[in-house]
Amino acid sequence: MIAPGPADTPAPHPPTAGVPSAPPAPPPGPGVRPPFAAPPTEGRAARLWLGIGAAGLAALLCCGGGVAAMFGLVITGTKAINEQARVVVGDYLDAVRQEEYDRAYAMLCDSEQQRESPPEFERRMAAAPRIRSYTIHDVTLAHEIVVPVDVTYDPGGQRTVRVVLEQDKQTGQLEVCGVR
Repeated sequence: MIAPGPADTPAPHPPTAGVPSAPPAPPPGPGVRPPFAAPPTEGRAARLWLGIGAAGLAALLCCGGGVAAMFGLVITGTKAINEQARVVVGDYLDAVRQEEYDRAYAMLCDSEQQRESPPEFERRMAAAPRIRSYTIHDVTLAHEIVVPVDVTYDPGGQRTVRVVLEQDKQTGQLEVCGVR
């Protein structure tokens, strides 16, 4: 009789030349099997696109809001300069028309006041044709502030003049710095 034992187990086949052997099987796990073959993906793409959309909207509001604010400031600033320039030019021309030359002289910029004394200004304005009416147009902003004005003179005739304005560095107000 033959006793069972190690002699009864079949011997493994010897590896054949040139054929790779298969890797050993992984050891058995703790006994827990995953509930799904792959992790669930439902709703992931929707949440991703929703997040990207929210981030894009936030960026648009921040950047777009800044651009809109800058655009609003430019428009508001231009309107404010236009309004202030029209008031200054109107006050200046009213003072000249009413022959209040000292008031008109006070509205001149420093360089014009240095170029011409008050008596010289008064003589020049008194010798000029008298202003009957005027129409102030919108400001032209370039390297200087220019206000076109259609002036009608008392003895007759009409001319378009360009009133050049400059901002006073101390007060911030616009001043007349020449009529061309």
